[in-house]
Amino acid sequence: MKITEPTPGAPCWVELGTSDVDAAKVYYRHVFGWRAETDPREEAGGYTMLYLGDDPVAALTPLYAPGQPTAWTVSFATRDADATASAAAAAGGRRLMGPMDVFDVGRFAVLADPEGAVFSVWQARSFAGAAVFNAPGSLGWVELATRDAEAAKAFYTTVFGWTVGTHQDYPQWGIDGADFGGLSALDEFYPEDISAHWLPYFAVADVEETAARAAESGGMLLVPPTEVPHGPKVAVIRDPQGGSFGIHRVGTEG
Repeated sequence: MKITEPTPGAPCWVELGTSDVDAAKVYYRHVFGWRAETDPREEAGGYTMLYLGDDPVAALTPLYAPGQPTAWTVSFATRDADATASAAAAAGGRRLMGPMDVFDVGRFAVLADPEGAVFSVWQARSFAGAAVFNAPGSLGWVELATRDAEAAKAFYTTVFGWTVGTHQDYPQWGIDGADFGGLSALDEFYPEDISAHWLPYFAVADVEETAARAAESGGMLLVPPTEVPHGPKVAVIRDPQGGSFGIHRVGTEG
């Protein structure tokens, strides 16, 4: 990711809604070394910050709605959550939650694109988002998997003004050409029950070692460590509760 700090339109935060927050704390501590701190206030709803050293990098939340799956959600920074939510709806997306305030730290909305891929937008006040990107154990890339690439390009360029570049036939999302993510086609080789979704990738120093630790801790390797042609070494993992995420070798993003 060529974005190194929270930037309007770019990824700024990721959080995992999970069926077992306590188990997730243990699992991600084993995999990434993250330290967890749960907000004790009742109105915070069990929101748990994850830290790499003293730097916030992600969060865990309980599942708040019946039928909500365990999944990672990518948040994109915005100067105006209400305006972005309206723009998303006008472009064919849906509002799933909000916009609403979170204490004095910011304002957010949970949205879905026309193909159903869920994401959120974050209007920062006292909290801007992740304090570090691209370092081992932090967010380094985001990827949209979709069955309609052209519709996705139209939607996200309209809502966020993203640039769309192509690197070895892999469309990449960017802000003024500073790429932070990519677009992967859900083609005929994918089961029909896999719907459009955003997948966060975390940077690691050693993909094989991290993937092995993730599996030994109870996760499942959906994609074993793989060298992407003209790209990084990556793996995709499902945690014990069903949340999927990717890892890539640090320094090879974008």
